[in-house]
Amino acid sequence: MAGGSLVCLETAQVVGAGAYLVLTTLADLLSCFRLENMTAADRARYNAQAKVHKALAHPTRVFIVEELSRHERCVCELTEMIGVEMPTVSRHLSVLKGAGIVEDEKRGAQVFYRLKTPCVMNFFRCVTEVREAAAKSEAALMG
Repeated sequence: MAGGSLVCLETAQVVGAGAYLVLTTLADLLSCFRLENMTAADRARYNAQAKVHKALAHPTRVFIVEELSRHERCVCELTEMIGVEMPTVSRHLSVLKGAGIVEDEKRGAQVFYRLKTPCVMNFFRCVTEVREAAAKSEAALMG
């Protein structure tokens, strides 16, 4: 996709002397947006974004991110806060680190984690605002 435009020539037809490209069906149009028709850079970007979304798709990891947005924490502190075994917390942190959301620093025998992408909190605020607005709207409809 150069310059923000999309040209899908696989399913287009040349029509008339004006040489307009026409997509013959909705299926043809949608095929332009298939992953296999995207550039490698676009595919990589979408995969990276999906990895971040997957990493945030667990309540414990959301809690960890919110906690790290306030203060860096060692694994032992997070383990105590969450109330599960340390290997479970370490696995959650590994997923978040693999997605580029958190980073760690070893200090002696302890490993401390901090939020690497604080902008993720903007996403959390946005989701909260959307959910609150939807709840207000639904309440207004109910009377």
